Amino acid sequence: MSYLPDLAILPDENLVEVVCDAPRVRAWPLDPEVMIHQAIEDHLVVVRQLIAQRQLIEAIATRMTDAILSGGKVLWCGNGGSAADCQHLAAELVGRFRRERPGLASIALTTDSSILTAIGNDYGYDEIFKRQVQALCTQLDVVVGISTSGNSRNVCSALLEARKLGAFTVCFTGIDGGDLATIGDASLKVASKDTARVQEAHILVGHLLCDWVEQAVCANGGQAKGEER
Repeated sequence: MSYLPDLAILPDENLVEVVCDAPRVRAWPLDPEVMIHQAIEDHLVVVRQLIAQRQLIEAIATRMTDAILSGGKVLWCGNGGSAADCQHLAAELVGRFRRERPGLASIALTTDSSILTAIGNDYGYDEIFKRQVQALCTQLDVVVGISTSGNSRNVCSALLEARKLGAFTVCFTGIDGGDLATIGDASLKVASKDTARVQEAHILVGHLLCDWVEQAVCANGGQAKGEER
């Protein structure tokens, strides 16, 4: 059985009917000016505003670098798309971003399905990151919580626990900051309420941090091979 929709123009020429096995729905036809051009323009506006937070980004990068050079690590936590960002950025540090060098200590707390489901089942979803912070985090570490709303309870709990342990805490949020912005030692707020634009800015900042940390660690140990900066 095919689930690919057939498109049929309705009597109202401004509407499109999507015909498939699901109930019929009526939707406005796609407008490239809105769907593509405007989205790119909105993206550029949001990411340009990050320049105003350059000193904050530099400060976070410096703390991450110091943590790794001191034998600590960077821990990441978030939900959904933010969880994917956590895994992505941890991989850039453990693997490589631009330069050949030894792996850098970083863990995404979003990846182990056995741990996540065990903690979720036994203690509740709000505890899935906090429990891992208790097990893995030390005062040498940096813990990053990513939440577009700033109100993800499990991320807030993780950062609160990390602060108790003496770790440096960082949060990435949207424009409002939410509860998370009151917890983090460093709070980066993206100037948008659009989840997609906020997530795009988060991954850009994440890449900036990985680039900085990698270059700084390589410069400290003379480990860089390949790309000249």
